[in-house]
Amino acid sequence: MKDLIKRLTETYGPSGNEEKVRETIKKEIEKYVDETKVDVLGNLIAHQKGSGVKVMLAAHMDEIGVVVIHIDEKGFLRFSNVGGVFPLNVLGQRVVFANGLIGTIGEEKRESAKDELKLEKMFIDLGASNKEIAQKMVKIGDVAAFQRDLHDLGVRLISKAMDDRIGCVVLIETIKQLKKTPNDLYFVFTVQEEVGVRGAMTSTYGISPDIGLAVDITGTGDTPEARTMAVELGKGPAIKVKDVGLLAHPKVKRMMIEIAEREKIPYQLEVLERGATDAWAIHTTKEGVPSGVLSVPTRYVHTPSEMIDLGDVEKTIALLRKILQEDIRKWIQ
Repeated sequence: MKDLIKRLTETYGPSGNEEKVRETIKKEIEKYVDETKVDVLGNLIAHQKGSGVKVMLAAHMDEIGVVVIHIDEKGFLRFSNVGGVFPLNVLGQRVVFANGLIGTIGEEKRESAKDELKLEKMFIDLGASNKEIAQKMVKIGDVAAFQRDLHDLGVRLISKAMDDRIGCVVLIETIKQLKKTPNDLYFVFTVQEEVGVRGAMTSTYGISPDIGLAVDITGTGDTPEARTMAVELGKGPAIKVKDVGLLAHPKVKRMMIEIAEREKIPYQLEVLERGATDAWAIHTTKEGVPSGVLSVPTRYVHTPSEMIDLGDVEKTIALLRKILQEDIRKWIQ
């Protein structure tokens, strides 16, 4: 599984540019499902046919990034954010464009160390000596992702784009391990979550599921002087209670908790004060879909060095597999 995590997290795929990630995932799963298709927005939908309730499982393929908005006379690129890019996390970082071109992020001189760090005061340096050379390398509107390899610390792994390639890994491994299910399953690898859960919105409308489960990451409260949060690395998957976009459906939440307790899979309860997932779009589509979220605890979210615990990933897969082996109809009626 570490090899799959490495390949997925290191693949270029900012919002709206998920093609390479999608092709990697498709090759991994196509022999384990009845059919796959790519919809108009670019979501990869894998159908494992069954006669029971229609279950939609969503993990987003996209990652945060930056987009070129101006090239100055000296060849420096001004940029804007694609998703939740925070200035403090990106200064001095390297970025990579779709064509493999790499640059680094610098900033204008600050008059004082107390001055606020802002994206509009930053630039990407490609090593170009003037505008003409830079324009041959990139165009206005080109999108870059952050460039970082995965580092294996043993039980724990560090990489950019754990959000949400690790959720994609959970769905992929669940597909591979799930031998039998009474439910009609749609595994959806969504696009453009980081810019407004857009892929989940359209794919949910097309599938019209009876229940929705998103698999994503969540922050932790286990680092020194961290924001108060009752989620830690190494303590198992987090079952979401609420976030900015979702109050988990009580029947779905209860199902996940009771199955985890029955199967003796350790879990945590998650209240996320900032951020949301694809479940935001799923549960508000059409007349409404009862929805919940399984989250993989992650430190340093939306930085190029997101950290996860491999044991949490394995337990998330185990819990999701047990859930999908149930006749879900009895839980949500």
